[in-house]
Amino acid sequence: MFEDDFAIAFLNKYPTCLGYVLVCPKAHIEQVTGDLSLPDYLRLQTVVFAVAEALQAVLEPERVYILSLGSQAGNSHVHWHVAPLPPGVPFEAQQFAALDAERAGVLATDDASMAALAGRIAEAVQLPS
Repeated sequence: MFEDDFAIAFLNKYPTCLGYVLVCPKAHIEQVTGDLSLPDYLRLQTVVFAVAEALQAVLEPERVYILSLGSQAGNSHVHWHVAPLPPGVPFEAQQFAALDAERAGVLATDDASMAALAGRIAEAVQLPS
């Protein structure tokens, strides 16, 4: 969906929300601030912002959640979760509940639909020049 020499963004393989994207630096980084210089952190945040704006344009969500989650015990590579919350989700099913696969469930998707969605999002990603 998005890739340059520094970062990659792709649809979550097990989404709880349609359009749930992961944004990752290509270099192996384990700490959000400790392992990134300020310019690299801001460069990565620029990609996160551009992806979130693309999701806003394509899916018109009520809100876009942006989180950096991970664990040295599980996935020690820094990545951002960019998840569009669809309109109309009851409050108790929002926030962490909307991202928790056990509570929200994983969306049933097919490869063709996901590829088409990734293409629409990719077309909408606009990085500053």
